[in-house]
Amino acid sequence: MSDHHDDHDTPIKTPKQLIIVVLAAFIVPIIAIVLLVQYVAHDNKTGAGSNAMSAQAVAERIKPVADPVIKDPNAAVVLKSGEEVFKGSCVGCHGAGLLGAPKVGDKAAWGPRIGQGLDTLLKHALNGTAKGMPPQKGVFEDAEIARAIVYMANQSGGSLKEPAAK
Repeated sequence: MSDHHDDHDTPIKTPKQLIIVVLAAFIVPIIAIVLLVQYVAHDNKTGAGSNAMSAQAVAERIKPVADPVIKDPNAAVVLKSGEEVFKGSCVGCHGAGLLGAPKVGDKAAWGPRIGQGLDTLLKHALNGTAKGMPPQKGVFEDAEIARAIVYMANQSGGSLKEPAAK
């Protein structure tokens, strides 16, 4: 008979090695679980009891919906000037020339646009353009947007006439 005992040798040769392996089998997973819990619990959580649910934070989040604008349909409409609309909305792109927007005062950039006429410029402003101009319809009254276009065009070498209030 041959000795098959050598075919089934294990790396654990002594009882001391066996105790070390058994302890490692328990300790390593426990350390891994503790580290995972620390990783997950480390970030600040938003929810009940956090600052995100404070009365002030909630009021700020719901303000656009909670503060309805009630207008009297019979009241006279006071339109903003072109400069006011420009400073309130248009200056972000047309002041710095972002996304290819013609900068106010740049006669070369505004020249071809002014040549298209106020009606075309107003249509582009209200509906947006494929070149990156977002639609402005509903942000201001159409007449206010037209005034802002006239303001920007006239600051850039144009001589457009401001539309009359309707």
